[in-house]
Amino acid sequence: MVKQTAGRDKLGEFAPKFAEINDDVLFGEVWSREDKLSLRDRSLVTVVALMSQGLVDSSFKYHLMSAKNNGITKEEIAEIITHSAFYAGWSKAWAAFNMAKEVWTEE
Repeated sequence: MVKQTAGRDKLGEFAPKFAEINDDVLFGEVWSREDKLSLRDRSLVTVVALMSQGLVDSSFKYHLMSAKNNGITKEEIAEIITHSAFYAGWSKAWAAFNMAKEVWTEE
């Protein structure tokens, strides 16, 4: 597991406690519990949760890239977004597809 420092890098001076919790608890403790849920599955859940909120910003792109790095294929992400569209919203799926298309065509 790679040590996460994004919170400290981006918000460390402005919101040090939030940055600490982001890096040490969310990514350090929760994401590292691979004996409970694989990184691949955590990525899948995270992508769906963010998409369902309509959150398609840089954090969503980061989690799409993580999903790809954690083994989710282009075909699988297309199916995940298609399935989620019926529960999260069609417009949200369109937005998610546009970003996923960028991620899965980047090499």
